[in-house]
Amino acid sequence: MNAPALTFLFSDIEGSTQRWERDHAAMADALGRHDALLRSAIQRSAGRVFKTVGDAFYATFQRPDDAAAAAVGIQREIVAHDFSAVDGLRVRIALHTGTAVERDGDYFGPTVNRVARLLAAAHGGQIVLSGSTADALQDRTAHGTTLRDLGSHRLKDLSRPEQVYQLLVPELQNDFPPLRSLGLFPNNLPLETTSFVGREREIGDVAALIGKHRVVSIVGSGGVGKTRVSLHVAARILEQYRDGAWFIELAPLREGSFIAEAIAAALNVRLPGNADPLTGLIAALRPLRLLLVLDNCEHLVNDAAAVASAIVRGCPDVRVLATSRQGLAIQDEAIYRMPSLRFPSESEAVELTAAAAHDYSAIDLFVARAESADPRFELSDQNAPIVAEICRRLDGIALAIELAAARVKILSPPQLRRRLDERFRLLTGGKRDVLPRQQTLHALISWSYDLLTENERAVLRRLA
Repeated sequence: MNAPALTFLFSDIEGSTQRWERDHAAMADALGRHDALLRSAIQRSAGRVFKTVGDAFYATFQRPDDAAAAAVGIQREIVAHDFSAVDGLRVRIALHTGTAVERDGDYFGPTVNRVARLLAAAHGGQIVLSGSTADALQDRTAHGTTLRDLGSHRLKDLSRPEQVYQLLVPELQNDFPPLRSLGLFPNNLPLETTSFVGREREIGDVAALIGKHRVVSIVGSGGVGKTRVSLHVAARILEQYRDGAWFIELAPLREGSFIAEAIAAALNVRLPGNADPLTGLIAALRPLRLLLVLDNCEHLVNDAAAVASAIVRGCPDVRVLATSRQGLAIQDEAIYRMPSLRFPSESEAVELTAAAAHDYSAIDLFVARAESADPRFELSDQNAPIVAEICRRLDGIALAIELAAARVKILSPPQLRRRLDERFRLLTGGKRDVLPRQQTLHALISWSYDLLTENERAVLRRLA
């Protein structure tokens, strides 16, 4: 049975880090009063605080109008109290309505990720709502408040654009700068057509590495999810780069001499016709502060390494995030090895329940793609061990799991498990609008095989 929709309220304090650094004692006192005010306002409106992290509050409401009333109450209380000792507190609040998986008192899933990204786009003192919450309110906003349509925005989760609204409270500030959405910063990060599952830790790890190194390479087997993680890292740190984040797909290129021109085309940089493309590119990039995402470097690894090395040597504020089967092996490069999605061991899978299955990102991905392929699919205590075994036998590789899950419209999980021995014939039929090597597992392995030298192929055949 599907879980009922809840309205989530997320809040945090804008600029809290600087306040802590200026006066720790005053901020500790202010935070204590802030916490008491928020808990009281949420409880008065029949909400439940399910988690706090630092100065951030996470709460759920059965009714969207109760969530809106709590948000208004919080902002009014914050303004009414004296926080001058810390130069005032500015709390930003986001509301989003949807379903989520509850586990051990916490919530997980795309709905939770969505409200977190909505909050990140808001400003201190502002109350923003998703389109789903605005629709659910149906004009039942708190007394004296109205909604302002802020337009469609791409949030930092790269999924579909969100229609965002602001809740206007007459006696409070209602004019704010533009939302901090992807559209505010230069970029060409592609819109994703499927939900992004898991990988929060990996995104954080890679983002931290980029803060310390000029070049970061995400390496791993084909289909493990390197590209999507790189895109989400770029979206997460985009506002750190005034000249944007730019995605360059190298897989279609057959010669490394075209890499510089591909980068220039992505940035809409015109190269001088009578000069070396790389020299012209470096001259254009030298005054800029931006992030380049070079995707699928493995078949041109030597040329990609030479281009990346020349760019970071000649452009002090340009950083490179690369994805490849192997590292670029250049100076100041950090290697991040992308793990497979987490799946249960054979013994853990035997008595796995549907609730416990959501501890594993591989199963979450299978369920998300299976539900997309067949809305009737539902993870249950009966099929959870079977799904776990499927994910385990596919080694937690994202592409293989997606291809398998797409088959639930014609095969039940037990049938799918039985047919995994025919995996190269079973795991076919990927999306037509992705690269051919990503449409089937067989094509993906063929792509890897073709990258080997003839001697390496001979060794692989003998070992296999």
